[in-house]
Amino acid sequence: GRWSKLLTFSLGYDLYTRVWIPDPEDVWRAAEIIKDYKEGEPILHLKLEDESPLEYRIGPKDNPLPFLRNPDILVGENDLTALSYLHEPAVLHNLKVRFLEPNHIYTYCGIVLVAINPYDQLQIYGEEVINAYSGQNMGDMDPHIFAVAEEAYKQMARDERNQSIIVSGESGAGKTVSAKYAMRFFATVGGSANDTNVEEKVLASSPIMEAIGNAKTTRNDNSSRFGKYIQIGFDRRYHIIGANMRTYLLEKSRVVFQAEDERNYHIFYQLCASASFPEFKDLALSNAEDFIFTSQGENIFIEGVNDAEDFKKTKEAFTLLGVKESNQSSIFRIIASILHLGNVEICSERDGDSCHISRNDPHLTHFCRLLGVELEQMEHWLCHRKLVTTSETYVKNMSRKQAANARDALAKHIYAHMFDWIVEHVNKSLHTSSKQHSFIGVLDIYGFETFEINSFEQFCINYANEKLQQQFNQHVFKLEQEEYMKEQIPWTLIDFYDNQPCIDLIEAKLGILDLLDEECKVPKGTDQNWCQKLYDRLSSSVHFQKPRMSNISFIIIHFADKVEYQCDGFLEKNRDTVYEEHINILKASKFRSSLQLLMETLNATTPHYVRCIKPNDEKEAFSFDSRRAVQQLRACGVLETIRISAAGYPSRWTYPDFFNRYRVLMKKSDMTVGDKKLVCRNLLETLVKDPDKFQFGKTKIFFRAGQVAYLEKLRADKFRSACIKIQKTVRRWLQMVRYKKIRKSAITLQRFGRGYMARRYAERLRLTRAAVICQKQYRMVRERTAYLRVRQAVVTIQAFTRGMFTRRIFQEFLLHHKAMIIQKHVRGWLTRRKFKVARNAAITIQCAYRRMRAKRELKQLKIEARSAQHLKKLNTGMENKIVQLQRKMDDQTKDLKTQNEQLVVAKASLGSEVNKLQKELETMRSRQGDGSQLTSLKDELEKLRAELQEAHARRKKLEEEHSNEKMRFEQVSCQSLKRRSSFSFTLYSVGRVQAELDEERQRYQNLLREFSRLEQRYDNLQEAKPGHRRNNSNQSSLESDSNYPSISTSEVGDTDDAIQLEMGVEKAAMDIGVFMKLQKRVRELEQERKRLQVNLEKMEDQSKRKVGPCLKNADLAYNSLKRQELESENKKLKNDLNELRKAIADRASKNSSSNELQDGYNLLLGQLKAANEELDVRKEEVLILRSQIVTAAQQKEKDTTNHIVSHQTGNGELGLAYQGLKQVARLLEAQLQSQARKHEDELEAFRTQIELLRDDIEKKQEMLNHTMSLSPEAQVEYSVQQEITRLTNDNLVRTLQPGCYSRTLNHTIMIQKTKLILYQQSYSETLCEYRPRGTYWNGTAQTKPEMTRQVTVQRREKDFEGMLEYYKEDEALLVKTLITDMKPHAVSATVPCLPAYILFMCIRHADYINDDQKVHSLLTSTINAIKKVLKKNNDDFEMTSFWLANTSRLLHCLKQYSGDEAFMTQNTAKQNEHCLKNFDLAEYRQVLSDLSIQIYQQLVKVAEHVMQPMIVSAMLESESIPSLAGVKPMGYRNRSSSMDKDEEGPGSYTLEALIRQLGQFHGVMGEHGLDPEIAGQVIRQLFYSINAVTLNNLLLRKDVCSWSTGMQLRYNISQMEEWLRGKNLHQSGAVINMEPVIQAAQLLQVKKKTSQDAEAICSLCTALTMQQIVKILNLYTPLNEFEERVTVSFIRNIQNRLQERNDVPMLLVDTKHTFPVLFPYTPSALSLETLHIPANLSLHFLTRV
Repeated sequence: GRWSKLLTFSLGYDLYTRVWIPDPEDVWRAAEIIKDYKEGEPILHLKLEDESPLEYRIGPKDNPLPFLRNPDILVGENDLTALSYLHEPAVLHNLKVRFLEPNHIYTYCGIVLVAINPYDQLQIYGEEVINAYSGQNMGDMDPHIFAVAEEAYKQMARDERNQSIIVSGESGAGKTVSAKYAMRFFATVGGSANDTNVEEKVLASSPIMEAIGNAKTTRNDNSSRFGKYIQIGFDRRYHIIGANMRTYLLEKSRVVFQAEDERNYHIFYQLCASASFPEFKDLALSNAEDFIFTSQGENIFIEGVNDAEDFKKTKEAFTLLGVKESNQSSIFRIIASILHLGNVEICSERDGDSCHISRNDPHLTHFCRLLGVELEQMEHWLCHRKLVTTSETYVKNMSRKQAANARDALAKHIYAHMFDWIVEHVNKSLHTSSKQHSFIGVLDIYGFETFEINSFEQFCINYANEKLQQQFNQHVFKLEQEEYMKEQIPWTLIDFYDNQPCIDLIEAKLGILDLLDEECKVPKGTDQNWCQKLYDRLSSSVHFQKPRMSNISFIIIHFADKVEYQCDGFLEKNRDTVYEEHINILKASKFRSSLQLLMETLNATTPHYVRCIKPNDEKEAFSFDSRRAVQQLRACGVLETIRISAAGYPSRWTYPDFFNRYRVLMKKSDMTVGDKKLVCRNLLETLVKDPDKFQFGKTKIFFRAGQVAYLEKLRADKFRSACIKIQKTVRRWLQMVRYKKIRKSAITLQRFGRGYMARRYAERLRLTRAAVICQKQYRMVRERTAYLRVRQAVVTIQAFTRGMFTRRIFQEFLLHHKAMIIQKHVRGWLTRRKFKVARNAAITIQCAYRRMRAKRELKQLKIEARSAQHLKKLNTGMENKIVQLQRKMDDQTKDLKTQNEQLVVAKASLGSEVNKLQKELETMRSRQGDGSQLTSLKDELEKLRAELQEAHARRKKLEEEHSNEKMRFEQVSCQSLKRRSSFSFTLYSVGRVQAELDEERQRYQNLLREFSRLEQRYDNLQEAKPGHRRNNSNQSSLESDSNYPSISTSEVGDTDDAIQLEMGVEKAAMDIGVFMKLQKRVRELEQERKRLQVNLEKMEDQSKRKVGPCLKNADLAYNSLKRQELESENKKLKNDLNELRKAIADRASKNSSSNELQDGYNLLLGQLKAANEELDVRKEEVLILRSQIVTAAQQKEKDTTNHIVSHQTGNGELGLAYQGLKQVARLLEAQLQSQARKHEDELEAFRTQIELLRDDIEKKQEMLNHTMSLSPEAQVEYSVQQEITRLTNDNLVRTLQPGCYSRTLNHTIMIQKTKLILYQQSYSETLCEYRPRGTYWNGTAQTKPEMTRQVTVQRREKDFEGMLEYYKEDEALLVKTLITDMKPHAVSATVPCLPAYILFMCIRHADYINDDQKVHSLLTSTINAIKKVLKKNNDDFEMTSFWLANTSRLLHCLKQYSGDEAFMTQNTAKQNEHCLKNFDLAEYRQVLSDLSIQIYQQLVKVAEHVMQPMIVSAMLESESIPSLAGVKPMGYRNRSSSMDKDEEGPGSYTLEALIRQLGQFHGVMGEHGLDPEIAGQVIRQLFYSINAVTLNNLLLRKDVCSWSTGMQLRYNISQMEEWLRGKNLHQSGAVINMEPVIQAAQLLQVKKKTSQDAEAICSLCTALTMQQIVKILNLYTPLNEFEERVTVSFIRNIQNRLQERNDVPMLLVDTKHTFPVLFPYTPSALSLETLHIPANLSLHFLTRV
């Protein structure tokens, strides 16, 4: 039927064949044959699209058979040569469909890019589009001007041959815009390698040239009225180094004349619009309507154009190109003078042969003033001319018309020379001294023009286009020949149009130009005479004709059309009638020579063609006028390209594509052959019988026109038969399903009927049985009720009778039981009374006997107590202790004697004290027998107890005062914290939102990336700068490379001085580190306040532990005293000592020639070191003794109390208790007094610190408030000024006191010696206090193991603390070994991030010895070395990953061991002991954090560079699901000559290769110990890059927007998601980044027909913008004729539904977007003391400490 016939079509003119017929309005009109046509019939029966019939007459000459239409599947192709039928209507229809439906303005036509002006702003020229086309082959992406530019750039780099892009078209077609975008592409892709910004200057030349060379015409608001050829120069690395511009055919006549609704050049109107500016007052300009040269068009405005704003841009461009203000002023004066010259009024005399100018003419006055010429001379020569003969010179009057023409010629000449001067200056600014390796030229020139009146300008333009068309034809012919030769196909000469005869007509000897020059030389030559000569000499040429109705015009038959030229003005315009008094003569031969030079340049380059088409004359957006389009297509050579292609084999397929498309036509036996070429040969020989219809090339199959359509017909027939078979099978299956459904229904009905009958019968049986049961039950209940009533009566009678008899028996039993209870109690009382009497008698006897035995024993004990044997036993223990203490005292006295004489005095005093104690002991022994002292001892004991309580009360009072001071300090701290919190809240309140925090982090990291880029550029410039850069002698090479100032404890170290000396105050002020200090000053103050508060709490706890009952052992006392004594005193002393050491070291290095000073310094240091060592020894011993005394005293206080209570009855025990309490009271009183003094000192110190901190905080708060009130730029400047002032003051103090270091050192040594003596005295006093207590404790036989420790004072032995020591001179070797020469595989078998751990252990040792210069130098050298390594290996992923892991680990170590409690929560006790003691490296942590961000960005950049060529091939092109993708029928010709493929084609990447590469990246990062969170962020960024590149290519490629590609893409994404889950990365956010491309794949697969489908698409594609959805729908391409296209109405429906989204107008995804990286804090569980350094690292110069 009809449907089957619609599915088929034939190559002949059969029924339902579609054709094109001519149409006067639309040029070509579609029709369909409704009756088979037989050859020779005069009429072809057609049906138009509106269903109206038409009889089309066929004639052998007048009306040949109409052109056949292409299949619908070929409509909308990217390349016109891919059409099966190549002819004018097919080309026009394809361009129209692409332009109106999907709004594609670019289309290929072989090597030509056809660009249709959309008269609308399109978002297809952004930087992301440039990045998408950069590096791509010309045939792989949708047509675009960027694709042509990339092809030219690629061929220049590959072939090392200069390139040209020839942009042509008529006025308003968009030539200038296309050339501008091509130059923008080159400026972006080939940006300059240095800071010359040549590409910006190249782009800046456009607004200048548009201002002086563009004007409004009836066809275009910004029409270029001159041609230009811009050569962009490149160096050997293909970076832009310069440019040069050549101009042609400036339309000078526009300066003095404009047609209706046209304007003069833009610069005149821009200057008039800015005439009110003060600097232009002297130009005497006004509105443009007041000047003749700018008001002839009667419309001085352009809709949507602000001339004043454009003038600002023009001035900015002049400034950017280096045009001085004076030169700019001169240019504007010249332009103003031309306007005034046009308004000069020339008055005619009465005779008509002469004229004059009024002397009061203001415009002539302004003209002469602006140009600096004499008014009288100009007034005279504007009205006269000079005639020179052989003998004399005459001055001749001119008529008014002659004078006006001369004036206009002068104006044109002045403007032309100004134009040439500006072009020359632009070329000078774009010129470079570097050697140019190659160039790409962009030619922007008029296209072929024909108007109602064509004059000299159109003649020159069309002559130039004839030359360009000849070059174009030869190039196309040459490419075709090369293609045939490359594919080894027999080459037959193709006849093509040669316009050489037309060119000879114009430029040959005695041609049009020769005759014109000859006539110009004739004194009285006229246009009519010249025209008559043309008729006489050129009428024989086939390209020259004489009009029938005119004798002052002639016709030239150009390649595009016939053009009639009016001869009026040819001679005048050729000679530019500027008399000798005005200037000179310009001849047409000058244009001919410049055109010849242009053609030579173009012939020496590889051309690329862009043909711009103007779709309509009304400048309406996306409106297509077929007549105007065809006219331009004929003129621009596109149809000639089609004709040349169609003459040979236009359709070309590669063997794999042909095999994939047409394998459905093969048999199964044909598929068994392994060679695809042989299979294709066999198939074609079977299907196409005529061997001339195809040719087998080396890599492609070439088809004649129409053969692809024939193959498509066969393929459609095959599919049709397959569809019929499928339909037959499906219909049978449907009928079978329907029969089974009916049969099943019948069976179901029968089953339900039978079931119903059976249920009714069963129901009747149930009812009968139920009635019987009811009767039975009723009868049973009736009988049972009577029985139960009788039984109940009998049971009741029995119950009452039995109860009466039972109560009687119970009463009798109860009486007997009461009698038994009375008897039991009486018998018990009698027995107990008898037992008590016997027990009391026995106790009385026992007490009497025991008292007698006790009296005897007491008497015996008193006798033993008075005996001498007991006293002797007591004396034996006391003497042993005394002898032991004397021996220890002697040993210690010998050691102390060498240090100071005070130890001798201490020994003598100890000896006297021992004697005194011995005497007291003898006295005590003599008084022991006297019992009369008991009362006085008790009184004294009570008195001592009272004093002890009073001491406790004083201690409690001191503690209360201490707590009050602590509360005051906390209040002040809270106020400070509140101030800072309020300031922080004001400053960072917006940052509470996570999105804004990410945005700030992103901005900061972008600034950091820009800073890194500028730093890299600065390094490159320094390396390229000739000569030697001098460094300061006192600055190391590593420090000179540092980009950060000194941020150690001494903030004004050598590095800052070096920076100040080398870079000056300005460069040092701009260092980012200085501003970083000021920003973090408030945070430092807060940290200092917290540190003071923590120290205060610790001291309070220590004071409580000292006197409280919780101190129960000697170790706690020892640690408490050590923290109290050493942490406060030794820290200050070490800082002072190290500062003096550094000061003297600096002084000694500056005066290294003074040997005496060096020797004195060494001697003083030696003495000081010895004194410090002895001081440490004495302090250690004193602390040990003090801790033992405190512990023993507290223990003895407890024991003494118990001892007194238990021995109150003995006089000797009471005396011992009295002595013990006395000693304890003295000890406690002394401790309380010393503690009170210390608390008072500490409180006073804290008060002072609080006041200082309060003042400092107030100052900082005022400074910050002042800073916040300023602008951001002023904030930076103010902060830098503050820092410079502080640094200058510190340096000035150091400069004014050069000789104070030695005096300060001597003074410090004296202080150290004095402190040593004080410690020795304190040590002696402690021994004196300790010895009697030891005697007493020994006397009471309280010997414990602690006593041995008290007597024998030993120093603690130090263990390995996880530090590495190195000498200062080995620092460079350390950095070289660990960083510069380090290879990742060298430490692959060790602990991950080993270099970071080693560097931190070295930093710990420098902190331990309090050497801030060493810390600063090591960290600076480390940072600079890492930067150099990364710069050297900027494309090595493994090296970048290795140093990212080590840098982040070093950053974590600085946090983990910083001492900040926030970072110590997961530390072990041993790790807490390894914390830094002296330096706060918070600012270095910031520097390392910034460095980590830079390394991360480099890592991502390297990974993206590796993956970039893999993404498109793996995600869109490789067949992950075999045989799914179909191939569209297209005349596949590789337009890109840069695609130099071999027979098998280039190696393409598969999805497995991409996933393998991702796995390799992840494995390398894991192997190097990179934190999993950071690795996850890297993978997330890479997935974003994959999404962006894939989606951008999908949006720019029509060939991949199909259902099968969507299926392949969805499968590929699922495989990548599976890989993420396998690597446990599914929570990293990588899948979310793929959501846009996932939705794009779903969009390709869903139905796209009804309104429900549109609603589903809108709800589905939430991650895509409206532009992206519409673009994909426009690009969607059916793979065969069975699939419908997306209708325009459906796309409009989608657009209407998505209007309310308010999406950002973005088509392509930004491929350069990077997410802000976060470095989470991950502490290491590794303990530093367990770290092992491999021997292969050669770090033997490091010492474990």
